[in-house]
Amino acid sequence: MRLKDKVAIVTGSGRGIGEGIVMRFVEEGAKVVVNDVNEADAKSVVDKVKAQGGSAVAVIGSVTSRETVQKMVDTAIQEFGTVDIIVNNAGITRDSMMHKMTDEQWDQVVAINLTGVFYGMQCAGRIMREKGYGKIINVSSTSALGNAGQLNYSATKAGVIGMTKTAAKEMGAKNVNVNAIAPGMIWTDMMKSMPPETIKQMDAMLPFLVPMNRKGSPLDIANLALFLASDESSFITGQVIFCDGGMKI
Repeated sequence: MRLKDKVAIVTGSGRGIGEGIVMRFVEEGAKVVVNDVNEADAKSVVDKVKAQGGSAVAVIGSVTSRETVQKMVDTAIQEFGTVDIIVNNAGITRDSMMHKMTDEQWDQVVAINLTGVFYGMQCAGRIMREKGYGKIINVSSTSALGNAGQLNYSATKAGVIGMTKTAAKEMGAKNVNVNAIAPGMIWTDMMKSMPPETIKQMDAMLPFLVPMNRKGSPLDIANLALFLASDESSFITGQVIFCDGGMKI
């Protein structure tokens, strides 16, 4: 059990990549605080965890609220005694070409994808500094390198990389590892909701975009998160690991 008795918080974990990370962590012995803005989704994940004999509790709310993020930390301590791991996974897209992008599209993405990660790192990081142990995992994206129609999203995901590296320098002496995962094309509900014609075009381009010639799954990301959350990665910090099938080679 690679995470036996460890306590983790996973934001945006009501479905998709976040849910995959929760279930993988629980399989390896972790107790998890599940967070999502959708109450039904979060409670569904908690029910799945409990059905497998694991321990989880839901905290509903947006990472744009410092109070909500602090509540996740407080709940982890009240229910499970501490915080060992936080995965800052919550994120949204509000795609638009730059010349058409509205202030609302910009502000929404920045608030969740960037400020939300800051709140998570800060609130959980304070506990980790005090105890002299912790694992912070931030979810970036291959879009951090730039993607047309995603100026807001790309900016935030690049910002996550900068925050990850800075926090790693600040917290290394406190035995806190801070790393980022940059997923590529992952087959989640978000991707499945795209227009069928768009998916068809994407599949046709897959051999040219992804050397491994397939879309990733939430489990691909969850397995990497598990490694970074475990003590197997104890000498790895400040890194950005692209889990993209070679897309950004």
